[in-house]
Amino acid sequence: MEYIVPIGLVILVVVTLIKTARVVPQRQAFVIERLGKYSRTLTAGFHILLPFIDRVAYRHSLKEVAVDVPSQMCITRDNIAIEIDGVLYMQVLDAKRASYGIENYHFASAQLAQTTLRSEIGKLELDKTFEERDTVNANIINALDKASDPWGLKITRYEIANITPPKSVQDALEKQMRAERERRSQIALSEGEREAAINIAEGQKQQVIKESEAQKLRQINEAEGKAQEITLLAVATSDGLRRIAEAIIAPGGSDAVNLRIAEQYVKEFGNLAKETNTMILPTNLADIGGTVAALSKVLTTAKVG
Repeated sequence: MEYIVPIGLVILVVVTLIKTARVVPQRQAFVIERLGKYSRTLTAGFHILLPFIDRVAYRHSLKEVAVDVPSQMCITRDNIAIEIDGVLYMQVLDAKRASYGIENYHFASAQLAQTTLRSEIGKLELDKTFEERDTVNANIINALDKASDPWGLKITRYEIANITPPKSVQDALEKQMRAERERRSQIALSEGEREAAINIAEGQKQQVIKESEAQKLRQINEAEGKAQEITLLAVATSDGLRRIAEAIIAPGGSDAVNLRIAEQYVKEFGNLAKETNTMILPTNLADIGGTVAALSKVLTTAKVG
């Protein structure tokens, strides 16, 4: 009996310490009830409770948690049944309201997400459900955020994980996608052919332009060459005539001219007799000197003029 009392006191002290001392981990909150009534919320750290009077009624994690929303059948606006599941992200902001505002906020949030999802999908046609995921997610977050505010929760995100249409609809969508790909392929092919035809036509046009420009330059060059040729010929002729005139004016020039005229006269007259059987004879055929004198007079007149 002497040892029973000390052992009992030791056990009592140990139990009292266990009941009174509480260490709350980081990012957690303990809800304390005193005699069955809410007393306070303990945050991270070491705390002392009143033994047998205070007790930890609820423990909450203040971290953001992900809740799987089970898949469900939803009816679209065009009466197509599709199976959709998702993931809900939430965070406890007020441990007291999360403890006393609702019995199981995880289950309640998932159920509310499913209900809101069915409502949102019912507003969309099947084709739009794949395009409007972001809009559906945002609408579900807004609805859940308003409903969960009394529960001390913050709905941070909701993401649709999978959308599974019926097999018949999948086959129809695959055919539609295949037809769309073929249409795009035909359009791309026709666009390529059109671009090729345009490029060929543009090349031919540029070729014709270049050829015409080359022809124009060639004609210009030929005209310039002919002009230069005519100019040079005229200059040479003028220079020759000037030299002839100077030679005629020089002493003895007239006699040389008369001799040259007589020689040419006789030569050409002889050639005329060789080329044709018909001859036109001048009346003064015997008077070659008179003819030469007449030509000399013409030259003298031209020189004086």
